[in-house]
Amino acid sequence: MFPEALLQRAQRPVSAYVYSRSALVRAADRVRAALPAGATLLYAVKANGHPDVVATLAAATDGLEVASGGELALAVAAGATRIAFGGPAKTDQELHAGVRAGALIHVESVLELRRLDAIAAGLGARVTAALRVNRAVAGPDGSHRMTGTPTPFGIDEATLPAAFAVPLTAVDLRGFHLHAVSNSLDADAYATFVAGAVEWSVAAAGRYGLDLRYVNVGGGLGVSYTDASTIDLGVLGERLAALAVPAGVDLVFEPGRLLAADAGWYAAEVIDLKLTHGRWFAVLRGGTHHFRLPAAWGYSHPFTVLARDDGWEWPFARPSVEDVAVDAVGELCTPRDVLARGVQVSRLRVGDVLVFARTGAYGWDISHHDFLRHPYPQIIVV
Repeated sequence: MFPEALLQRAQRPVSAYVYSRSALVRAADRVRAALPAGATLLYAVKANGHPDVVATLAAATDGLEVASGGELALAVAAGATRIAFGGPAKTDQELHAGVRAGALIHVESVLELRRLDAIAAGLGARVTAALRVNRAVAGPDGSHRMTGTPTPFGIDEATLPAAFAVPLTAVDLRGFHLHAVSNSLDADAYATFVAGAVEWSVAAAGRYGLDLRYVNVGGGLGVSYTDASTIDLGVLGERLAALAVPAGVDLVFEPGRLLAADAGWYAAEVIDLKLTHGRWFAVLRGGTHHFRLPAAWGYSHPFTVLARDDGWEWPFARPSVEDVAVDAVGELCTPRDVLARGVQVSRLRVGDVLVFARTGAYGWDISHHDFLRHPYPQIIVV
């Protein structure tokens, strides 16, 4: 539940993200309870890289998954005990940093494998790694598919022999990274994917003479943005409890969205109310440059109205509407700056605040912050 009292700390007009540490910890506990005994839980930093969020989840999970040198620096600063480093375009500098940080590297190509081996050898170090594989079969349904289709991610399963033919002097290959989907809501299909990933990894390791120690199935545990549902962790836990993981194999999950989404809220004050060609618009101090998902994915993000009775100092009447449908739009000079369309409100006034829940993941971090150079939202962490 959104902590309304916190808005007393917010600057006016309100434009703020609120993140809850306790909600992050509760989410990590719920996810861990659904995983097989002994499985490793990492947090995918790309979902929300705020340092307080990263530090909280570094402590509440077994470690962090990062996808850039910047995220790697965040993970090191957070004191993560384990770091997995992925991403399809690692620079030499990033690979150097990953080796120095002791990260396990998710290798995305044969060329990257060769570069990583040379870099680690040049540093006089050994580095653990796993091959990210774009398998021939797709994973469960979700918002984005990473495997079973042409993508820039990982090594095509058909070309794996070339990877195992690379002579290695400083890289210890431990297994495979098989991240396949983003934001899946199908617990049965996800559990089937995990079981298939383990089975495939065992078979591939036997085929190529690899001592299998690591199977990372990625993230993709989903949430709905139009209602309160998520992937059913109860069903997932029941299915995964029967999973047979070979002895000595570290089964790794690296969700981001499900860990962070419900620990964040985006709050934006209504600056204006206007009726244009028969349609009401609530114009906000904020918008898609702060929270891009609704426009990018083409949906209306639910909001609640937080009535603010203070702060109206003008000598004329405060604009207000009752029992109408409104579009919640932002301050950008584009008609695509829309967070919600046609939402019925019982009463809404200029100066009230719209609160958008489930924005702790892929909210601020994926938005085009500097378009039009409006001020950034305030970040409040509790």
